[in-house]
Amino acid sequence: MTLFFIIWIILLVIGMPITFAIICACLIYMFQHGGIMLCAQRLVAGVDSYTLLAVPFFIFSGNLMNATGITDRIFTFAKTCVGHIPGGLGHVNVLASLLFSGMSGSAHADAGGLGQIEIQAMREEGFDDGFSGAITAASSVVGPLMPPSIPLVIYGAIASVSVGKLFLGGVFPAILVSISLMIYVYFYAKKRHYKTYPKSTFSERWNAFVKAFPALLTPIIIIGGIFSGIFTPTEAAAVTSFYALILGIFVYKTFSLSVMRKVLKDTLSNAAVIGFLTAAISLMGYVLAREQIPQKIAMFFLRYTSNPIVFLLAVDLLLVILGCVIETMAIQLLVIPMLVPVAIALGIDPVHFGVVVTMNMMIGILTPPMGVLLFVVSKISGIPFKTLAKSILPMFIPLTIVLLLLIFFPQIVMFLPNLMR
Repeated sequence: MTLFFIIWIILLVIGMPITFAIICACLIYMFQHGGIMLCAQRLVAGVDSYTLLAVPFFIFSGNLMNATGITDRIFTFAKTCVGHIPGGLGHVNVLASLLFSGMSGSAHADAGGLGQIEIQAMREEGFDDGFSGAITAASSVVGPLMPPSIPLVIYGAIASVSVGKLFLGGVFPAILVSISLMIYVYFYAKKRHYKTYPKSTFSERWNAFVKAFPALLTPIIIIGGIFSGIFTPTEAAAVTSFYALILGIFVYKTFSLSVMRKVLKDTLSNAAVIGFLTAAISLMGYVLAREQIPQKIAMFFLRYTSNPIVFLLAVDLLLVILGCVIETMAIQLLVIPMLVPVAIALGIDPVHFGVVVTMNMMIGILTPPMGVLLFVVSKISGIPFKTLAKSILPMFIPLTIVLLLLIFFPQIVMFLPNLMR
């Protein structure tokens, strides 16, 4: 097993993509220990999942809503709601991310879609680049918490947990993250004397709401359909994609063949990366199970603590450290499956554990030097990565407070899922 990890690390160091590095290391291990004929079977079995079918559909719907201008309407509606509060466009940024998260399920889609609109508007109103880019990145972490969340779908598949319950469990944490960031924006803006907008009239708010209303129905359709039992989370993903298509063609009339070509290309590219990595992790999971690595990790944790809170805090620290150097998707597929059995053994509900680690991983994608979301925001805005890395640091305070609340008060996560019983 030592040779397996040495080969894997060497391949990563020389620059081989993580997926290929995993597959190569596994092939060498299986050739050495027997069972090479099982490799293809394990790779296919890794993606042969009904639940995982939801991932490309949610990616498609998020990309389609980005491409058809729905983000503009969401941003305008958010501006009429909170643009007059001290912090102005900072609050608009956070609220727009919360609203759009109910359609995309992805932090990257949020930052890449809404981010350009938000940062440009904040620049025009005199907000400094560091703050504008940092709050855009920080507010994007709401996407993977609010349904339809792609990370929660993947967690549900690898941990055999109800995706419907995970979706419901992420609602209150997403709202708490938004509130905590808006509190931070309020005090930061007060200190910097940033500009606010005049309070919108009822007529202005109503007009903005009417234009955004069809898009705002998306999370209601998803949650309502799952909660009422009309469709499964995977079916909800297909319904969401169809609904986004209807909005683009018949409601907003911004759909075209060139838009569809770009959306399909982006969707296939992103879905292929996730699918290929999932297949590779399935093969690696077989190797680790053969060597009883999950059991050894469980024994390690249980030897030092039987306290669920201490375990969750230790896992959070581990994920923060890993998040500094490893891409979040790799962490979710490599590390989380080995920790779920330990959490269950300690009496932690797997739905609660899933939402907590997802929140933790979202903090990880903001953490330098990896900080994937910071790179995304830097690319779309031209703001130097160093500036973003410095400006994001104070925003870890409200995010960490929310994370600790989720750990110490599981009811925040479990209230809605428990209603499904």
